[in-house]
Amino acid sequence: MKIIRFNSKTIEKICMRGMLKSRRIEEKVRRIIEDVRLLGDEAVIKYTKKFDGVKLLPKQLKVSQIEISGAYQNINPNFVSSLKVIIENINRFYAKTLRKSWKMRAEEGVILGENYTPIEKVGVYIPAGTAPLVSCVYMTVLPARLAGVKKIILISPPDKNGFINPHILVVADLLKVDEIYRVGGAQGIAALAYGTKTIPRVDKIVGPGNIYVSEAKRQVFGVVDIDMIAGPTELVIVANRYSDPKYIVADLSAQAEHRGGLAILITDSKKLAREVNSKMDDNGFIILTKNLMQAVEIINKIAPEHLEIMVKNPRRLLKGIKNAGAIFLGPYTPTAVGDYVAGPSHVLPTQGTARFFSGLSVLDFIKRSHIISYSKKALERVKEPLEKIATIEGLNKHLESVKVRFN
Repeated sequence: MKIIRFNSKTIEKICMRGMLKSRRIEEKVRRIIEDVRLLGDEAVIKYTKKFDGVKLLPKQLKVSQIEISGAYQNINPNFVSSLKVIIENINRFYAKTLRKSWKMRAEEGVILGENYTPIEKVGVYIPAGTAPLVSCVYMTVLPARLAGVKKIILISPPDKNGFINPHILVVADLLKVDEIYRVGGAQGIAALAYGTKTIPRVDKIVGPGNIYVSEAKRQVFGVVDIDMIAGPTELVIVANRYSDPKYIVADLSAQAEHRGGLAILITDSKKLAREVNSKMDDNGFIILTKNLMQAVEIINKIAPEHLEIMVKNPRRLLKGIKNAGAIFLGPYTPTAVGDYVAGPSHVLPTQGTARFFSGLSVLDFIKRSHIISYSKKALERVKEPLEKIATIEGLNKHLESVKVRFN
């Protein structure tokens, strides 16, 4: 790891990590999306053969119920019982975040409120390139189910034999995913956004993916909604002389299992920095600060996806943290707990977007409609200020639409 000081220019480069775009990837993805929009299944099949090495017929894109049922034969029976514990944790967490429609009487003759309604159709992308990310299934599908989404479509790239990992199929089946398709990459995102003869169009796309998937989500945003543009994964650990270096090394090494992941240790202890550095490879950074308050300042600039606060009193530092996707407190809360079993979704903002994005939640699958009701007397009370604003804006027909009610 590279040891740098708190005033190093490298920190500014880390903070700007999400700003750089590849024109080549941007254009490549644009062509794929346009092909799928115009040619539908034909383009999806073409790119599945090109990128995944699998030749499919349109009728083979959808995973059959026979294949899903057969997947149960290819997993350890204990897997399902372990999954139930995780599902319970996730449901318990997200049940606290549900919102109810409401209304209030603002003043005489005025009723205001909001109606909360679930999004009807959601597409879930599950990566399976370097490894089948089984945990992504329950981390995305369960919040959608709790929100009341009526139809959930899951897509995941096939392996070289044209199959989807059996664990992905089993989890999706247990969570009552409505349809599963063997397609990935930018072509899969485009198919969900525009629809094909085989793959239905959705209203929102969620789930992490590689750089092509992220770029495709960025380009189709507006045609459909998306959760966020996520990846590669990131971990920042803040620690001091009281922190156990073995835990730090283990957690930073776990981060290195992800291709292109960012791993950073921020500490005010030179001794800890040297000890951790001696046991790590060249990837990542160690940032030396004067004190822990300065560490908090740097964390808010970096806005990491995962933040571990591994000091004696982590809650003292927590008060100052404004920008982080998920925060893990204390020496016995490694990021892996959040990745797999704790409850909150591990679909989190990366590349500094924790400044304005949040982790995936039930609220990502719910829309709000404002409710406004005025009586004639209430409308009359606001006629004068409304007239002034409408006159300034030169929208006379707006004003007339109010006046006509008093003629």
